[in-house]
Amino acid sequence: MRRILVITLSFLLFLPACAQHPWEEALADLASTASDDDTNWEELYDVLCDLEQHPVRLTREELERVPFLSEQQIQHLVEYVDRHGAMLSPGELRLVPSLTPATLRLLPYFIVVGDSHPRDTLPSLRNMARYGRHELFAAAQVPFYERAGDRNGYLGYRYRHWLRYDFSYAGRLRLGLVASQDPGEPFFAAGNSTGYDYYSPYLEVRRWGPLEQFIAGRYKMSSALGLLLGNSFSLGKASTLASLGRAATLLRPHTSRSETDYFQGVAATLRLSSVWRLTAFASCRPLDATLNTDGTARTLLTSGYHRTPTEMGKKHNLYEMNGGGRIILQLNRWHAGLTAVYTHLTRELRPNTATLYRRYYPAGSDFLNASTDYGYASRHFTFQGETALCKNGALATLNTASLLLDDAWTLVALHRYYSYRYTSLHAHSLSEGGRVQNESGAFLGAAWQASRQLRLQVFADYAYFPWARYRVSATSHAWDFFLQGSYQKGAWSLDARYRLRLRQQDNADKTALDDQGTQRSRLSATIQKSGWSLRSQADLSRAGEASGYMLSEHLSFTFRRWQGQLTAAWFHTDDYSTRLYLYERGMLNTYSNYSLYGHGLRLALTGRWDVGRSLLLIAKLGTTHYTDRKTIGSGLQQIDGSAKTDLDVQLRWKF
Repeated sequence: MRRILVITLSFLLFLPACAQHPWEEALADLASTASDDDTNWEELYDVLCDLEQHPVRLTREELERVPFLSEQQIQHLVEYVDRHGAMLSPGELRLVPSLTPATLRLLPYFIVVGDSHPRDTLPSLRNMARYGRHELFAAAQVPFYERAGDRNGYLGYRYRHWLRYDFSYAGRLRLGLVASQDPGEPFFAAGNSTGYDYYSPYLEVRRWGPLEQFIAGRYKMSSALGLLLGNSFSLGKASTLASLGRAATLLRPHTSRSETDYFQGVAATLRLSSVWRLTAFASCRPLDATLNTDGTARTLLTSGYHRTPTEMGKKHNLYEMNGGGRIILQLNRWHAGLTAVYTHLTRELRPNTATLYRRYYPAGSDFLNASTDYGYASRHFTFQGETALCKNGALATLNTASLLLDDAWTLVALHRYYSYRYTSLHAHSLSEGGRVQNESGAFLGAAWQASRQLRLQVFADYAYFPWARYRVSATSHAWDFFLQGSYQKGAWSLDARYRLRLRQQDNADKTALDDQGTQRSRLSATIQKSGWSLRSQADLSRAGEASGYMLSEHLSFTFRRWQGQLTAAWFHTDDYSTRLYLYERGMLNTYSNYSLYGHGLRLALTGRWDVGRSLLLIAKLGTTHYTDRKTIGSGLQQIDGSAKTDLDVQLRWKF
């Protein structure tokens, strides 16, 4: 039966095809320049999916929600609208200075043109019910293998499934619910008596008199450069160069299946005058934690897994209460803001500080942080920064400056200093060590549009760590270098990139620090024709004496209402340190970036069928076959075999 199902599905999906979102390829190119600790690309993907479904107006407040725009680009777009009136077509974007070719390709998917100043009165319930848009997602993943925990250990079955209902009206009103179940989690049983393990309800109202935005339920929030509120949407180095150092300020419903870094309660932004805005929020949400014997919390958990009795015992065993706000003054090209956040935990957080690198981890039950942010933007120069203090008086500051020398050259400089005593539970910003703590550093990047076809980008970053880190028991430093060239002419595009990262790490005896270097490079060629595209790609990696390489092909095709894509990758790496990353286009609202190591072959076949104007069906069959092992994984995740095959099915209904 299983073989018949696979053969039948493969036949139905043999019309291979294009991306689910036209902008996905650009995001994949940006993500491939980064490593796994640069930026939360799933979070960025979720933001862009949201913006595509609910595009923004050409006002400063709403353009700030677009993460890939620089401060100059926002300034120029606002000035264009003020000077010439509302844009009548996306083609007018070409008249705005500082918009790069990549931005011009992306931006039309996330903005609305026409009247940028609609009425601020909320429409009638009758009109909302009549003209509102309903959207229902249903998705499931079926594994064609069995883990050790599926036989004995996990409380639930091995299938993953999730639902999302979303209602929206003209960008003014939005409400919905997300429900999600991970493989191995119980369903209507063993601690999940209400069915799904995870629910996320939300309600959003926009542009109602002085109320710019109101959210109730679960939501995401970030402000300034993320030293207080970053919600895992961090400013990675690759995106720093693309957005010229600007971090997106976001307040949005939590519509994803991520079970970490969200708030639960209410939040609102008020327009106090033409230059003043105020944002306030309050939240109370449960957290998972590992407890000490005295009932205090040793570690806050973020995986969201509740598959075993042990994991279920750590579920929601403390509550986090948050409150705070931000007031900002926007005066022509200048802005200044103040932010304060208070956090209370119902159990005291007491990590194991006997381990040297954990000595200054967050501890206690009450946390208070405050920051000031500031900035200036002109046609050719921008500067912005944020300086924050925590309860114990420790400092964190991040400052960026960018210069547009002409239409071809862009320079970006960034400096950061995070005291090893600084703590903030919701801070996420640019860092080499993955934390807004125990780091100072400098970043310098440049981009050169040598011609309409050729673009070059380069950056260098240095980081210094005054206190011990994981696997580093003394003061250390790190370097990060990146170079990329992109050439496009007609239907062809070529891309070449190289990255070198140098870090220090304890030697085997823990008596000194050894220098550890990792190199990654990529060469790809893409041809795009009407209805189909093909990309050939070669990836290389090296870490010490170990090395790895991968060859991959990505074929996309569209035929009437059918779309699909075939991906094939052959990889050969010596160990985990030389792992390589493979991006696959697949299901809607799902970001797929695979980490591959060892020896093997990855194949994926995706098919999409637009049944009509309202109904969409997508299926993806993917398999990874290893030639260097007889089992995959370990512990309860162990698979007794050398292949791992999954079938994903998704349905979207608009009505």
